[in-house]
Amino acid sequence: MRQNAQLLLACGLLAIGVSACGRVSQVGRTPQMTEAATSAEYEAMTAPVIPELPARPDSAASLWSVSQNSLVADRRASNRGDILTVVIEINDQASIQNSSGRSRSSSDKVSIPAMAGLSQRIDEILPEGASMDELAEAKGSSTFKGSGNISRKDKITLRVAATVIERLPNGVLRIEGSQEVRVNYEIRVLTVSGFVRPSDIGRRNEIAYDRIAGARIAYGGRGQISDVQQPRYGQQVADILLPY
Repeated sequence: MRQNAQLLLACGLLAIGVSACGRVSQVGRTPQMTEAATSAEYEAMTAPVIPELPARPDSAASLWSVSQNSLVADRRASNRGDILTVVIEINDQASIQNSSGRSRSSSDKVSIPAMAGLSQRIDEILPEGASMDELAEAKGSSTFKGSGNISRKDKITLRVAATVIERLPNGVLRIEGSQEVRVNYEIRVLTVSGFVRPSDIGRRNEIAYDRIAGARIAYGGRGQISDVQQPRYGQQVADILLPY
């Protein structure tokens, strides 16, 4: 048992050391961005697609051609590799307030002033000051008050380009999009994914976030500021292990 504990401790220290070395190697350097060519979006855009049917000879010069380069063609995303814009405008506000109170009091008194003369005979043998007239008396009270208040407000306004990763058998499109912005030594990362209906895509090839089923929207970052805001590894381990 002791050997197992020592082994776990050694593994934990080794993992902390390896992660610390990785952080030390980034000292004085700007955080690296993710290579776009390794994303699922790039694979979807470079994967071969079914070629379009050739236009009929009599419609080659027509303004009503269905080609993507036509002036009247539907330019909304509909196939794997197409790009559309996701508009994220989150302005949520919630406020919850409640209070509760409880009060209870009780009083009990037991006495036997007369019972076929037995109480008087018992009084003679009881200690001084004791009497059957006041055999027992008890009082109790309790009071409880509680209150709670929750207030939350989230506001995010962003636009990000997403790529159609897959067209499902029922026609629904699975999309994924990511955006990275580096300012000095901090990278802000925005990712969005989910499922959309082609009919929900607007004429400007845009879709609102509230029309994305199974939407997963993440906005965070990595770099010096994010690193400072995170608690140290020792504190994280202590928060998990300590019961208080």
